[in-house]
Amino acid sequence: MSVKPKIMTVYGTRPEAIKVAPVVSALQNDGRFESVVVSTGQHKEMLEQVNKRFGITPNHDMALMKPGQSLNELVSRAIQGLDPIIDEEKPDVIISQGDTSTAMVAALAGFHKGVQVVHLEAGLRTGDILSPFPEEANRKIIGQLASLHLAPTNESRENLRRENFRSKDIVVTGNTVIDALLTASEWDVHFEDPRLEELRNSNEKLVLVTTHRRENLDAMKEIGGAVQDLAKSYPDHIFALPLHLNPKVREAVLPEVEDLPNVIITDPLPYDQFTALMSRAYLVLTDSGGVQEEAPSLGKPVLVMRENTERPEAVVAGTVKLVGTDRDRIVAEARNLLDQDAAYQAMANAVNPYGDGKAAARAVAAIAELLGVGERIGEFEPELDGK
Repeated sequence: MSVKPKIMTVYGTRPEAIKVAPVVSALQNDGRFESVVVSTGQHKEMLEQVNKRFGITPNHDMALMKPGQSLNELVSRAIQGLDPIIDEEKPDVIISQGDTSTAMVAALAGFHKGVQVVHLEAGLRTGDILSPFPEEANRKIIGQLASLHLAPTNESRENLRRENFRSKDIVVTGNTVIDALLTASEWDVHFEDPRLEELRNSNEKLVLVTTHRRENLDAMKEIGGAVQDLAKSYPDHIFALPLHLNPKVREAVLPEVEDLPNVIITDPLPYDQFTALMSRAYLVLTDSGGVQEEAPSLGKPVLVMRENTERPEAVVAGTVKLVGTDRDRIVAEARNLLDQDAAYQAMANAVNPYGDGKAAARAVAAIAELLGVGERIGEFEPELDGK
């Protein structure tokens, strides 16, 4: 071990960048550690936006993405790219965040080199290895390789315990996405799209829709059709659809909604603008994991267009509801919330089962204990009654 322990944080997608940003910042401001940041560039354009906003400058940028590459090709190139970086930097710990291909590769590459792996956002499970794909498999693989599991919630900790991970290797930190969200809420944000900027001071109800998940590709036309039905039924509502750049997503969704006057279609928004738009929304329809965590923190009801979720805490708390991908079901559930104030208010409470803004501090303290240079601090306990 070096005189000052070296922590290498590896990430490659926008959600990863958002969730590691508070930890990277905390490490860089902690004199006990040397921090090294590695970007695989799995989401290059969207990643750069987050890096700039949070003030992160990667020490290594692998720029892995190229059009049309398969998962196996991405994983192979990532392993080959990380190998010499680990040799050069000789980290004491590699932080792997979440469940992307980048996260799995970072853990595997570190394990092969004898580097201790810390899994940030550990213990999420659906119980179905194919849903979400490949994320459920990735996070289970990372768990097998990790020395320290930073679980966001008690539910995640129990998932790990059921898989016989040692309790002493698990710390409940809360989710760092809430740390990032609280930081973002203080930013002065202006929308580049004039239609969204005009919405800022309007009284029109806004429904925010996002869809991108790989396992939902066959259902994208149904999701687009549901947005079409809702937009036609509620002409005085605005439907904002920041649409993923994946051509398969666009080919399925755009024909259903692109000619509707009250549907605003944009490219994926920078994190600061997306957060501001989510704050402005009345209702959120999504298949995103991160949005399931963020929107309840803003008091926004969320209809999750998936068959299952690895984030059940908000479902239990009542701020999130699983509605699947059937067109009629999505429309019916959204109508209920748009038409019935009692149903809406039952979900629109600011219960936050995911974090209190101190997850990064708990994560760094746990890493310090792992390396023998500090002690853990108190774990996250959600106040599910909102008090």
